[in-house]
Amino acid sequence: MVAILPIVSGPALAFTITAVDPLVLSLNMPQVSRALHVPPDVIGFLGGAATLVMAAAVLAVGSLGDTFGLKRLLMLGLVGDIIVNLLSAISPGYTFLLVTRLLDGLALASILGVSMALLKVSVPPERRPAAIGVFMAIDMVLCGVTPAIGGWVVEAVGWRWLFLLAPLLSLIALGLTARYVTEPPVLKRRGVDVVGVSLAGVALLALVHGVAEAESGISQLQAWLPLVISAVAGVLFVLREGRTPEPVLDLSLFRSGPFAVAALASLTLNFLVAGFSFALGQFGSVILSLSPRTIGLLFLPGTLAIAVAVILAGRLIGKYTPRPVLITGLLVMAVGGLLMAATATPTMALWIVVLATWLTNLGSLVTSSAVAETILSHAPPGKSGAVASVQPAFGMTGYALGPAVYLLLLNLSFQRQWLNDADARGVSVTEAEQAVDATRSAMAHSPGTAGYDPSLLRQSGLDLGLDFTNGLRLTMLVVSLLPLALAVAAYLLMPRRTRTAP
Repeated sequence: MVAILPIVSGPALAFTITAVDPLVLSLNMPQVSRALHVPPDVIGFLGGAATLVMAAAVLAVGSLGDTFGLKRLLMLGLVGDIIVNLLSAISPGYTFLLVTRLLDGLALASILGVSMALLKVSVPPERRPAAIGVFMAIDMVLCGVTPAIGGWVVEAVGWRWLFLLAPLLSLIALGLTARYVTEPPVLKRRGVDVVGVSLAGVALLALVHGVAEAESGISQLQAWLPLVISAVAGVLFVLREGRTPEPVLDLSLFRSGPFAVAALASLTLNFLVAGFSFALGQFGSVILSLSPRTIGLLFLPGTLAIAVAVILAGRLIGKYTPRPVLITGLLVMAVGGLLMAATATPTMALWIVVLATWLTNLGSLVTSSAVAETILSHAPPGKSGAVASVQPAFGMTGYALGPAVYLLLLNLSFQRQWLNDADARGVSVTEAEQAVDATRSAMAHSPGTAGYDPSLLRQSGLDLGLDFTNGLRLTMLVVSLLPLALAVAAYLLMPRRTRTAP
Protein backbone atom coordinates (compact mmCIF):
# COMPACT_ATOMS: atom_id res chain seq x y z
CA MET A 1 0.00 0.00 0.00
CA VAL A 2 2.83 2.40 0.84
CA ALA A 3 4.44 1.76 -2.55
CA ILE A 4 1.36 2.76 -4.52
CA LEU A 5 0.41 5.75 -2.36
CA PRO A 6 2.64 8.28 -4.20
CA ILE A 7 1.36 7.02 -7.57
CA VAL A 8 -2.26 7.29 -6.50
CA SER A 9 -2.00 10.64 -4.66
CA GLY A 10 -1.45 12.90 -7.68
CA PRO A 11 -4.36 11.62 -9.82
CA ALA A 12 -6.59 11.33 -6.72
CA LEU A 13 -5.93 14.92 -5.73
CA ALA A 14 -6.59 16.02 -9.31
CA PHE A 15 -9.83 14.04 -9.39
CA THR A 16 -10.93 15.72 -6.15
CA ILE A 17 -10.44 19.17 -7.65
CA THR A 18 -13.17 18.46 -10.21
CA ALA A 19 -15.64 18.06 -7.31
CA VAL A 20 -14.26 20.69 -4.94
CA ASP A 21 -14.02 23.47 -7.53
CA PRO A 22 -17.75 23.68 -8.41
CA LEU A 23 -18.89 22.63 -4.91
CA VAL A 24 -17.32 25.51 -2.99
CA LEU A 25 -18.69 27.99 -5.52
CA SER A 26 -22.21 26.54 -5.29
CA LEU A 27 -22.22 26.64 -1.49
CA ASN A 28 -21.09 30.28 -1.50
CA MET A 29 -23.00 31.49 -4.56
CA PRO A 30 -25.22 33.93 -2.58
CA GLN A 31 -22.17 35.99 -1.57
CA VAL A 32 -20.65 35.92 -5.07
CA SER A 33 -23.93 36.79 -6.79
CA ARG A 34 -24.59 39.74 -4.47
CA ALA A 35 -21.07 41.13 -4.90
CA LEU A 36 -21.18 40.96 -8.71
CA HIS A 37 -24.88 41.91 -9.01
CA VAL A 38 -25.70 38.72 -10.91
CA PRO A 39 -29.23 38.77 -12.40
CA PRO A 40 -31.51 36.08 -10.90
CA ASP A 41 -31.94 34.32 -14.26
CA VAL A 42 -28.16 33.91 -14.64
CA ILE A 43 -27.27 32.61 -11.17
CA GLY A 44 -28.24 29.02 -11.84
CA PHE A 45 -26.32 28.82 -15.11
CA LEU A 46 -23.31 30.54 -13.52
CA GLY A 47 -23.18 28.00 -10.70
CA GLY A 48 -23.49 24.99 -13.00
CA ALA A 49 -21.56 26.25 -16.04
CA ALA A 50 -18.34 24.35 -15.30
CA THR A 51 -20.22 21.15 -14.49
CA LEU A 52 -22.23 21.27 -17.71
CA VAL A 53 -19.09 21.77 -19.81
CA MET A 54 -17.40 18.88 -17.99
CA ALA A 55 -20.34 16.59 -18.66
CA ALA A 56 -20.43 17.51 -22.34
CA ALA A 57 -16.67 17.25 -22.97
CA VAL A 58 -15.41 14.44 -20.74
CA LEU A 59 -16.00 11.63 -23.27
CA ALA A 60 -13.81 13.40 -25.80
CA VAL A 61 -11.10 13.87 -23.18
CA GLY A 62 -10.83 10.13 -22.57
CA SER A 63 -10.15 9.48 -26.25
CA LEU A 64 -7.71 12.39 -26.43
CA GLY A 65 -5.82 10.98 -23.46
CA ASP A 66 -5.36 7.65 -25.23
CA THR A 67 -4.06 9.49 -28.29
CA PHE A 68 -1.83 12.19 -26.83
CA GLY A 69 -1.00 10.84 -23.37
CA LEU A 70 -3.01 10.51 -20.17
CA LYS A 71 -0.41 12.13 -17.92
CA ARG A 72 0.25 14.95 -20.39
CA LEU A 73 -3.45 15.80 -20.63
CA LEU A 74 -3.92 15.66 -16.85
CA MET A 75 -1.10 18.12 -16.25
CA LEU A 76 -2.40 20.41 -18.98
CA GLY A 77 -5.79 20.45 -17.28
CA LEU A 78 -4.24 21.27 -13.90
CA VAL A 79 -2.34 24.21 -15.38
CA GLY A 80 -5.53 25.42 -17.06
CA ASP A 81 -7.44 25.19 -13.77
CA ILE A 82 -4.83 27.32 -12.03
CA ILE A 83 -4.89 30.04 -14.69
CA VAL A 84 -8.68 30.19 -15.00
CA ASN A 85 -9.29 30.33 -11.24
CA LEU A 86 -6.77 33.14 -10.82
CA LEU A 87 -8.64 35.04 -13.51
CA SER A 88 -11.94 34.30 -11.73
CA ALA A 89 -10.57 35.84 -8.55
CA ILE A 90 -10.21 39.23 -10.27
CA SER A 91 -13.58 39.12 -12.07
CA PRO A 92 -14.85 42.70 -12.60
CA GLY A 93 -18.40 41.45 -13.31
CA TYR A 94 -20.56 38.38 -13.68
CA THR A 95 -20.07 38.12 -17.47
CA PHE A 96 -16.32 37.79 -17.00
CA LEU A 97 -16.84 35.19 -14.27
CA LEU A 98 -19.25 33.24 -16.48
CA VAL A 99 -16.65 33.05 -19.26
CA THR A 100 -13.97 31.86 -16.84
CA ARG A 101 -16.33 29.22 -15.44
CA LEU A 102 -16.98 27.87 -18.94
CA LEU A 103 -13.24 27.73 -19.58
CA ASP A 104 -12.70 26.11 -16.21
CA GLY A 105 -15.15 23.41 -17.27
CA LEU A 106 -12.81 22.49 -20.14
CA ALA A 107 -9.83 22.35 -17.78
CA LEU A 108 -11.75 20.24 -15.27
CA ALA A 109 -12.94 17.92 -18.05
CA SER A 110 -9.29 17.29 -18.97
CA ILE A 111 -8.58 16.35 -15.36
CA LEU A 112 -11.71 14.29 -14.80
CA GLY A 113 -11.47 12.29 -17.99
CA VAL A 114 -7.99 10.86 -17.39
CA SER A 115 -7.25 10.86 -13.64
CA MET A 116 -9.04 7.55 -13.00
CA ALA A 117 -7.66 6.03 -16.21
CA LEU A 118 -4.12 6.46 -14.87
CA LEU A 119 -4.94 3.89 -12.19
CA LYS A 120 -5.63 1.32 -14.89
CA VAL A 121 -2.20 1.75 -16.49
CA SER A 122 -0.13 2.61 -13.39
CA VAL A 123 -1.26 0.00 -10.86
CA PRO A 124 -1.19 -3.81 -11.30
CA PRO A 125 -4.67 -5.36 -11.63
CA GLU A 126 -4.39 -7.30 -8.39
CA ARG A 127 -3.65 -4.11 -6.43
CA ARG A 128 -6.09 -1.87 -8.28
CA PRO A 129 -9.10 -2.34 -5.93
CA ALA A 130 -6.98 -1.29 -2.94
CA ALA A 131 -5.60 1.65 -4.94
CA ILE A 132 -9.13 2.72 -5.81
CA GLY A 133 -9.99 2.66 -2.11
CA VAL A 134 -7.09 4.99 -1.33
CA PHE A 135 -8.02 7.14 -4.32
CA MET A 136 -11.59 7.60 -3.05
CA ALA A 137 -10.42 8.11 0.54
CA ILE A 138 -8.29 11.08 -0.52
CA ASP A 139 -11.27 12.44 -2.42
CA MET A 140 -13.49 12.04 0.66
CA VAL A 141 -11.14 13.78 3.07
CA LEU A 142 -10.69 16.81 0.85
CA CYS A 143 -14.37 17.01 -0.11
CA GLY A 144 -15.20 16.94 3.59
CA VAL A 145 -12.71 19.63 4.58
CA THR A 146 -12.84 22.14 1.73
CA PRO A 147 -16.52 23.21 2.05
CA ALA A 148 -15.83 24.28 5.62
CA ILE A 149 -12.61 26.03 4.58
CA GLY A 150 -14.44 27.74 1.71
CA GLY A 151 -17.16 29.05 4.02
CA TRP A 152 -14.55 30.33 6.47
CA VAL A 153 -12.54 32.02 3.70
CA VAL A 154 -15.60 33.85 2.36
CA GLU A 155 -16.61 35.09 5.82
CA ALA A 156 -13.08 36.01 6.87
CA VAL A 157 -11.46 37.62 3.82
CA GLY A 158 -14.06 37.75 1.05
CA TRP A 159 -15.38 35.71 -1.86
CA ARG A 160 -12.48 36.42 -4.25
CA TRP A 161 -10.12 34.36 -2.12
CA LEU A 162 -12.41 31.39 -2.67
CA PHE A 163 -10.88 30.95 -6.13
CA LEU A 164 -7.43 30.32 -4.67
CA LEU A 165 -8.37 26.97 -3.12
CA ALA A 166 -8.43 24.99 -6.39
CA PRO A 167 -5.12 26.43 -7.69
CA LEU A 168 -3.41 25.45 -4.44
CA LEU A 169 -4.61 21.87 -4.78
CA SER A 170 -3.71 21.87 -8.49
CA LEU A 171 -0.12 22.89 -7.73
CA ILE A 172 0.27 20.00 -5.29
CA ALA A 173 -1.31 17.57 -7.76
CA LEU A 174 1.02 18.80 -10.50
CA GLY A 175 4.09 18.12 -8.38
CA LEU A 176 2.98 14.64 -7.34
CA THR A 177 1.95 13.65 -10.86
CA ALA A 178 5.14 14.92 -12.45
CA ARG A 179 7.29 13.12 -9.89
CA TYR A 180 5.61 9.74 -9.43
CA VAL A 181 3.33 8.99 -12.41
CA THR A 182 4.79 7.64 -15.64
CA GLU A 183 3.29 8.31 -19.07
CA PRO A 184 1.78 5.10 -20.50
CA PRO A 185 2.18 4.26 -24.20
CA VAL A 186 -0.29 6.06 -26.42
CA LEU A 187 -2.59 4.46 -28.96
CA LYS A 188 -2.53 5.79 -32.48
CA ARG A 189 -6.09 6.69 -33.36
CA ARG A 190 -7.78 8.46 -36.26
CA GLY A 191 -9.02 11.23 -34.04
CA VAL A 192 -11.88 12.21 -31.79
CA ASP A 193 -15.48 11.74 -32.88
CA VAL A 194 -16.37 15.43 -32.88
CA VAL A 195 -19.88 14.79 -34.20
CA GLY A 196 -20.57 12.26 -31.46
CA VAL A 197 -19.26 14.58 -28.74
CA SER A 198 -21.36 17.44 -30.10
CA LEU A 199 -24.53 15.33 -30.16
CA ALA A 200 -23.90 14.15 -26.59
CA GLY A 201 -23.38 17.74 -25.46
CA VAL A 202 -26.56 18.98 -27.16
CA ALA A 203 -28.58 16.11 -25.68
CA LEU A 204 -27.36 16.83 -22.16
CA LEU A 205 -27.66 20.62 -22.26
CA ALA A 206 -31.13 20.47 -23.79
CA LEU A 207 -32.25 17.88 -21.25
CA VAL A 208 -31.10 19.95 -18.26
CA HIS A 209 -32.70 23.09 -19.69
CA GLY A 210 -35.96 21.29 -20.45
CA VAL A 211 -36.22 19.78 -16.98
CA ALA A 212 -35.51 23.17 -15.40
CA GLU A 213 -38.22 24.83 -17.50
CA ALA A 214 -40.73 22.02 -16.81
CA GLU A 215 -41.34 23.59 -13.39
CA SER A 216 -43.47 26.20 -15.20
CA GLY A 217 -45.45 23.46 -16.96
CA ILE A 218 -44.45 20.65 -19.30
CA SER A 219 -46.89 21.92 -21.93
CA GLN A 220 -44.96 25.18 -22.30
CA LEU A 221 -42.86 25.53 -25.45
CA GLN A 222 -39.71 26.36 -23.48
CA ALA A 223 -40.09 23.06 -21.63
CA TRP A 224 -41.08 20.45 -24.20
CA LEU A 225 -39.01 21.79 -27.12
CA PRO A 226 -35.63 21.29 -25.35
CA LEU A 227 -36.77 17.84 -24.22
CA VAL A 228 -37.64 16.92 -27.82
CA ILE A 229 -34.30 18.27 -29.03
CA SER A 230 -32.54 16.25 -26.32
CA ALA A 231 -34.35 13.05 -27.35
CA VAL A 232 -33.54 13.56 -31.04
CA ALA A 233 -29.89 14.32 -30.29
CA GLY A 234 -29.71 11.25 -28.05
CA VAL A 235 -31.08 8.97 -30.77
CA LEU A 236 -28.70 10.45 -33.35
CA PHE A 237 -25.83 9.96 -30.92
CA VAL A 238 -26.63 6.26 -30.49
CA LEU A 239 -26.93 5.79 -34.27
CA ARG A 240 -23.69 7.66 -34.84
CA GLU A 241 -21.71 5.71 -32.24
CA GLY A 242 -22.97 2.40 -33.61
CA ARG A 243 -21.63 3.16 -37.10
CA THR A 244 -18.45 5.21 -36.74
CA PRO A 245 -15.17 3.23 -36.69
CA GLU A 246 -13.77 5.35 -33.83
CA PRO A 247 -16.71 6.00 -31.47
CA VAL A 248 -16.28 8.32 -28.54
CA LEU A 249 -18.43 5.84 -26.59
CA ASP A 250 -18.19 2.13 -27.41
CA LEU A 251 -21.81 1.03 -27.08
CA SER A 252 -20.84 -2.65 -27.13
CA LEU A 253 -19.60 -2.22 -23.56
CA PHE A 254 -23.21 -1.91 -22.40
CA ARG A 255 -23.91 -5.46 -23.50
CA SER A 256 -22.20 -6.41 -20.27
CA GLY A 257 -24.72 -6.31 -17.41
CA PRO A 258 -22.12 -5.32 -14.76
CA PHE A 259 -20.80 -2.48 -16.94
CA ALA A 260 -24.30 -1.13 -17.61
CA VAL A 261 -25.20 -1.29 -13.90
CA ALA A 262 -21.94 0.45 -12.96
CA ALA A 263 -22.52 3.27 -15.46
CA LEU A 264 -26.08 3.80 -14.20
CA ALA A 265 -24.81 3.70 -10.62
CA SER A 266 -22.34 6.47 -11.44
CA LEU A 267 -25.19 8.57 -12.83
CA THR A 268 -27.44 7.81 -9.87
CA LEU A 269 -24.99 8.53 -7.07
CA ASN A 270 -23.92 11.85 -8.57
CA PHE A 271 -27.56 12.75 -9.22
CA LEU A 272 -28.34 12.12 -5.56
CA VAL A 273 -25.27 13.93 -4.21
CA ALA A 274 -25.82 17.03 -6.35
CA GLY A 275 -29.54 17.09 -5.63
CA PHE A 276 -29.00 16.57 -1.90
CA SER A 277 -26.48 19.44 -1.80
CA PHE A 278 -29.01 21.66 -3.57
CA ALA A 279 -31.79 20.71 -1.15
CA LEU A 280 -29.47 21.09 1.81
CA GLY A 281 -28.45 24.60 0.71
CA GLN A 282 -32.10 25.67 0.40
CA PHE A 283 -33.38 23.98 3.54
CA GLY A 284 -30.37 24.82 5.69
CA SER A 285 -30.09 28.50 4.81
CA VAL A 286 -33.78 29.41 4.80
CA ILE A 287 -35.65 27.03 7.06
CA LEU A 288 -32.90 26.22 9.58
CA SER A 289 -31.21 29.66 9.23
CA LEU A 290 -27.71 28.21 8.93
CA SER A 291 -24.76 30.31 7.76
CA PRO A 292 -22.65 29.30 4.73
CA ARG A 293 -19.84 28.27 7.06
CA THR A 294 -22.18 26.06 9.10
CA ILE A 295 -23.58 24.42 5.97
CA GLY A 296 -20.01 23.75 4.85
CA LEU A 297 -19.24 22.18 8.23
CA LEU A 298 -22.06 19.69 7.71
CA PHE A 299 -19.75 17.87 5.29
CA LEU A 300 -16.91 17.58 7.82
CA PRO A 301 -18.08 15.24 10.65
CA GLY A 302 -17.21 11.63 10.00
CA THR A 303 -14.92 12.43 7.08
CA LEU A 304 -12.07 10.27 8.39
CA ALA A 305 -14.49 7.45 9.18
CA ILE A 306 -15.75 7.54 5.59
CA ALA A 307 -12.16 7.56 4.31
CA VAL A 308 -11.38 4.43 6.34
CA ALA A 309 -14.60 2.79 5.14
CA VAL A 310 -13.72 3.50 1.50
CA ILE A 311 -10.23 1.99 1.92
CA LEU A 312 -11.88 -1.08 3.46
CA ALA A 313 -14.34 -1.17 0.56
CA GLY A 314 -11.43 -1.29 -1.89
CA ARG A 315 -9.97 -4.28 -0.09
CA LEU A 316 -13.32 -6.05 0.00
CA ILE A 317 -13.68 -5.53 -3.76
CA GLY A 318 -10.32 -7.19 -4.26
CA LYS A 319 -11.19 -10.09 -1.95
CA TYR A 320 -14.72 -10.68 -3.22
CA THR A 321 -16.29 -8.74 -6.12
CA PRO A 322 -17.62 -5.19 -6.66
CA ARG A 323 -21.18 -6.52 -6.36
CA PRO A 324 -21.68 -6.57 -2.55
CA VAL A 325 -19.84 -3.28 -2.13
CA LEU A 326 -21.92 -1.58 -4.83
CA ILE A 327 -25.18 -2.83 -3.33
CA THR A 328 -24.13 -1.76 0.17
CA GLY A 329 -23.20 1.74 -1.00
CA LEU A 330 -26.51 2.22 -2.81
CA LEU A 331 -28.49 1.05 0.22
CA VAL A 332 -26.60 3.44 2.50
CA MET A 333 -27.44 6.34 0.16
CA ALA A 334 -31.09 5.29 0.25
CA VAL A 335 -31.01 5.28 4.05
CA GLY A 336 -29.60 8.83 4.06
CA GLY A 337 -32.40 10.07 1.83
CA LEU A 338 -35.10 8.21 3.75
CA LEU A 339 -33.77 9.66 7.01
CA MET A 340 -34.36 13.18 5.70
CA ALA A 341 -37.76 12.13 4.37
CA ALA A 342 -38.76 10.82 7.78
CA THR A 343 -37.32 13.48 10.09
CA ALA A 344 -37.17 16.86 8.30
CA THR A 345 -38.95 19.58 10.28
CA PRO A 346 -38.41 23.34 10.63
CA THR A 347 -36.96 22.69 14.10
CA MET A 348 -35.10 19.44 13.45
CA ALA A 349 -31.89 18.76 15.37
CA LEU A 350 -28.70 19.60 13.53
CA TRP A 351 -27.18 16.21 14.31
CA ILE A 352 -29.85 14.53 12.17
CA VAL A 353 -28.89 16.72 9.20
CA VAL A 354 -25.24 15.84 9.82
CA LEU A 355 -26.08 12.13 9.95
CA ALA A 356 -28.08 12.29 6.70
CA THR A 357 -25.20 14.15 5.01
CA TRP A 358 -22.71 11.62 6.35
CA LEU A 359 -24.73 8.65 5.11
CA THR A 360 -25.13 10.22 1.67
CA ASN A 361 -21.38 10.88 1.39
CA LEU A 362 -20.48 7.43 2.75
CA GLY A 363 -22.78 5.64 0.33
CA SER A 364 -21.63 7.68 -2.65
CA LEU A 365 -17.92 7.04 -2.06
CA VAL A 366 -18.38 3.32 -1.38
CA THR A 367 -20.50 3.02 -4.53
CA SER A 368 -17.92 4.96 -6.55
CA SER A 369 -15.19 2.51 -5.56
CA ALA A 370 -17.17 -0.45 -6.89
CA VAL A 371 -18.15 1.47 -10.02
CA ALA A 372 -14.54 2.39 -10.78
CA GLU A 373 -13.26 -1.17 -10.48
CA THR A 374 -16.10 -2.55 -12.62
CA ILE A 375 -15.59 -0.01 -15.41
CA LEU A 376 -11.78 -0.12 -15.40
CA SER A 377 -11.81 -3.92 -15.56
CA HIS A 378 -13.53 -3.62 -18.97
CA ALA A 379 -10.85 -1.36 -20.50
CA PRO A 380 -8.71 -3.07 -23.19
CA PRO A 381 -5.05 -2.07 -23.60
CA GLY A 382 -4.60 1.34 -25.16
CA LYS A 383 -8.17 2.46 -24.48
CA SER A 384 -8.06 3.09 -20.75
CA GLY A 385 -8.97 6.75 -21.19
CA ALA A 386 -11.92 6.12 -23.48
CA VAL A 387 -13.44 3.46 -21.20
CA ALA A 388 -12.60 5.12 -17.89
CA SER A 389 -14.23 8.35 -19.09
CA VAL A 390 -17.60 6.57 -19.12
CA GLN A 391 -17.75 6.84 -15.32
CA PRO A 392 -17.28 10.63 -15.14
CA ALA A 393 -19.44 11.14 -18.25
CA PHE A 394 -22.39 9.41 -16.61
CA GLY A 395 -21.46 10.95 -13.27
CA MET A 396 -21.41 14.51 -14.57
CA THR A 397 -24.69 13.90 -16.38
CA GLY A 398 -26.22 12.93 -13.07
CA TYR A 399 -24.55 15.86 -11.33
CA ALA A 400 -25.98 18.28 -13.89
CA LEU A 401 -29.46 16.74 -13.76
CA GLY A 402 -29.64 16.45 -9.97
CA PRO A 403 -30.39 20.08 -9.05
CA ALA A 404 -32.81 20.51 -11.96
CA VAL A 405 -34.84 17.38 -11.14
CA TYR A 406 -34.79 18.02 -7.39
CA LEU A 407 -35.97 21.56 -8.11
CA LEU A 408 -38.82 20.25 -10.25
CA LEU A 409 -39.90 17.69 -7.64
CA LEU A 410 -39.47 20.13 -4.77
CA ASN A 411 -41.55 22.82 -6.41
CA LEU A 412 -44.31 20.37 -7.32
CA SER A 413 -44.36 18.96 -3.78
CA PHE A 414 -44.20 22.44 -2.26
CA GLN A 415 -47.11 23.57 -4.41
CA ARG A 416 -49.18 20.63 -3.27
CA GLN A 417 -48.42 21.49 0.36
CA TRP A 418 -49.21 25.21 0.24
CA LEU A 419 -52.42 24.55 -1.70
CA ASN A 420 -53.55 22.16 1.03
CA ASP A 421 -52.46 24.70 3.66
CA ALA A 422 -54.43 27.48 1.95
CA ASP A 423 -57.53 25.32 1.73
CA ALA A 424 -57.32 24.42 5.43
CA ARG A 425 -56.98 28.10 6.43
CA GLY A 426 -59.65 29.40 4.11
CA VAL A 427 -57.15 31.37 2.02
CA SER A 428 -57.99 31.71 -1.66
CA VAL A 429 -55.72 30.14 -4.24
CA THR A 430 -54.98 33.59 -5.68
CA GLU A 431 -53.90 34.99 -2.31
CA ALA A 432 -51.78 31.95 -1.56
CA GLU A 433 -50.16 32.04 -4.98
CA GLN A 434 -49.23 35.70 -4.51
CA ALA A 435 -47.53 34.81 -1.23
CA VAL A 436 -45.29 32.15 -2.78
CA ASP A 437 -44.90 33.37 -6.36
CA ALA A 438 -41.80 35.49 -5.72
CA THR A 439 -40.07 32.76 -3.77
CA ARG A 440 -40.90 30.09 -6.32
CA SER A 441 -39.58 32.31 -9.11
CA ALA A 442 -36.38 33.04 -7.21
CA MET A 443 -35.75 29.37 -6.63
CA ALA A 444 -36.40 28.48 -10.25
CA HIS A 445 -33.69 30.89 -11.33
CA SER A 446 -31.27 30.16 -8.50
CA PRO A 447 -30.70 26.42 -8.09
CA GLY A 448 -28.26 25.66 -5.31
CA THR A 449 -28.61 29.09 -3.70
CA ALA A 450 -30.83 30.61 -1.05
CA GLY A 451 -33.76 31.63 -3.25
CA TYR A 452 -36.60 31.69 -0.75
CA ASP A 453 -37.19 35.01 1.03
CA PRO A 454 -37.52 34.42 4.79
CA SER A 455 -39.69 37.53 5.15
CA LEU A 456 -42.26 35.98 2.81
CA LEU A 457 -42.17 32.81 4.85
CA ARG A 458 -43.09 34.84 7.94
CA GLN A 459 -45.47 37.45 6.54
CA SER A 460 -47.79 35.34 4.42
CA GLY A 461 -50.95 33.93 5.91
CA LEU A 462 -49.62 30.41 5.44
CA ASP A 463 -47.10 28.28 7.26
CA LEU A 464 -44.75 28.20 4.28
CA GLY A 465 -41.82 26.98 6.33
CA LEU A 466 -43.68 23.80 7.21
CA ASP A 467 -45.10 23.55 3.68
CA PHE A 468 -41.61 23.75 2.21
CA THR A 469 -40.31 21.18 4.69
CA ASN A 470 -43.10 18.74 3.84
CA GLY A 471 -42.33 19.28 0.15
CA LEU A 472 -38.71 18.41 0.86
CA ARG A 473 -39.76 15.23 2.66
CA LEU A 474 -41.84 14.09 -0.30
CA THR A 475 -38.97 14.87 -2.68
CA MET A 476 -36.45 12.89 -0.62
CA LEU A 477 -38.86 9.96 -0.43
CA VAL A 478 -39.25 9.83 -4.21
CA VAL A 479 -35.54 10.10 -5.08
CA SER A 480 -34.59 7.49 -2.46
CA LEU A 481 -36.36 4.88 -4.59
CA LEU A 482 -33.64 5.20 -7.27
CA PRO A 483 -30.73 3.63 -5.35
CA LEU A 484 -33.07 0.93 -4.05
CA ALA A 485 -34.09 -0.02 -7.60
CA LEU A 486 -30.49 0.02 -8.80
CA ALA A 487 -29.39 -2.14 -5.86
CA VAL A 488 -31.91 -4.76 -7.03
CA ALA A 489 -30.52 -4.54 -10.57
CA ALA A 490 -26.97 -4.99 -9.25
CA TYR A 491 -28.07 -8.02 -7.24
CA LEU A 492 -29.56 -9.63 -10.35
CA LEU A 493 -27.04 -8.65 -13.04
CA MET A 494 -23.59 -8.48 -11.44
CA PRO A 495 -21.44 -11.61 -10.91
CA ARG A 496 -21.31 -13.00 -7.38
CA ARG A 497 -17.91 -14.64 -7.18
CA THR A 498 -15.97 -14.35 -10.40
CA ARG A 499 -14.58 -10.96 -11.41
CA THR A 500 -14.35 -9.74 -14.99
CA ALA A 501 -10.83 -10.33 -16.30
CA PRO A 502 -8.88 -7.08 -16.75
